Amino acid sequence: MDDTSSRLQEDTLLFFSGRLEVYPLYEALLSQLLRRYPQTRIKVQKTQISFSDRYMFACVSFLRPKRKAELPENYFVLTLGLPGPLASERVAAKTEAYPGRWTTHIVVSRESDLDDELFTWLDQAHEFARRK
Repeated sequence: MDDTSSRLQEDTLLFFSGRLEVYPLYEALLSQLLRRYPQTRIKVQKTQISFSDRYMFACVSFLRPKRKAELPENYFVLTLGLPGPLASERVAAKTEAYPGRWTTHIVVSRESDLDDELFTWLDQAHEFARRK
């Protein structure tokens, strides 16, 4: 592991400190994401981990998009930038950040959440970001 990979791993573990129960779920998401989009750049910040190609297309955070009682005990939020609103019960919150760009928050709490439907939405977000 080179210094950059090592630093990224350290920063990611620090980001998940106190929430290590969902770290394996994040690793599963990351593995599939990098397999699909190998040129993805990852940036770990204090409040989110961003994924970008040309531009950011998704991020992981611990945002609370619903009332606490409506959320599972252990989760992270996958936020996607999309050209339109998603009509799905899986969407926890969505806002039109500006005309033609929707910020969509999806709660991920179990491995079965990382399904074809979620990756179809990730494909849309990735393509949308590349077309900017």
